[in-house]
Amino acid sequence: MFKKLFVILSTVSLLISTHIQAEFVDVVAKIKPSVVGIGIHTPTSRPQNILRGTGFIIGDGHYVVTNAHVLPTELDDSLLQTMAVFIGSGKKAKVRQAEIVVISALYDLAILKLSGAALPAMTLANEQFRGDGSYIAFTGFPIGSVLGLYPVTHRGIIASTTPTVVPAQTAGQISLKMLKRMRNPYLVYQLDATAYPGNSGSALYDMKTGKVLGIINKVFVQSTKEAVISNPSGITYAIPVKYLHQILKENNIKL
Repeated sequence: MFKKLFVILSTVSLLISTHIQAEFVDVVAKIKPSVVGIGIHTPTSRPQNILRGTGFIIGDGHYVVTNAHVLPTELDDSLLQTMAVFIGSGKKAKVRQAEIVVISALYDLAILKLSGAALPAMTLANEQFRGDGSYIAFTGFPIGSVLGLYPVTHRGIIASTTPTVVPAQTAGQISLKMLKRMRNPYLVYQLDATAYPGNSGSALYDMKTGKVLGIINKVFVQSTKEAVISNPSGITYAIPVKYLHQILKENNIKL
């Protein structure tokens, strides 16, 4: 009797697990067309395209969200360099021009306006913080575009919601960046999934609904929070979508 019950429970568990996996496969397939690369296009050079990070489409299909630090700081006019958004997948990715709409230095976020036809957009979740243990995923370009534009998906949970700064043990460990952040601390998600520099700007989304919960930030937040650690832990952080909503409202950007 117990053996039969064990077999039944195991079968039910397997069916549930298979169903959840199938749902997630559908979510990732729906999200991929909204994932774009952010970088530099140089028509006179080889390679022509340099990928600096990831972005994602929102709103009417023309707005792109990414990290501010992903944007190129300087462009060489003599080489006809332009900031570019890379769309599509594989080795035949297309280049789109985009203009900067707004940059938030505080939250390290940027919103761009894409030229050309609209792309499929992701849906933003509401402004509420998600609880620790919430299942999340993100899709982006962790190793750039060496082999082509192939988005990669990672999954995990929100491990903690923490302030953007950590207390330094000595005055010598306090950097200028930390001082600025201490004046305007805010909460970020700490994740148990590993992201890489190329993932910066990727959408952090709910595994079940695909709604955007935050924006992966591999460099900017980490350099502040882990500045007092001699051996960085490699923890991944994300800016909650609450602050993206705030930026959109402050700049009267209607989605």
